[in-house]
Amino acid sequence: MSDPELKDRIKAMMVESLMLKMEPADIADDVPLFVPDGLALDSIDALELAVGLEKHFGVSTPSAEVARTAFLDVNSIAAFIEQSRAG
Repeated sequence: MSDPELKDRIKAMMVESLMLKMEPADIADDVPLFVPDGLALDSIDALELAVGLEKHFGVSTPSAEVARTAFLDVNSIAAFIEQSRAG
């Protein structure tokens, strides 16, 4: 799967799993997920995101520390998925 295709699938999963009121194309690859100036997601959204990644991509988040670095933006989620699949 190409990098742009993976990011598009991540954005679609986020809109569906988090019930975001936006289109996947409206989410920039580098928009921060958990800050007020970004998507302003919260801790419940983080849990839903982790569940969505496991359901849609077959990767699990082993700890909160890993999630803090993996869930920064779409770019970091894509890198986490690629790293998890490679490892």
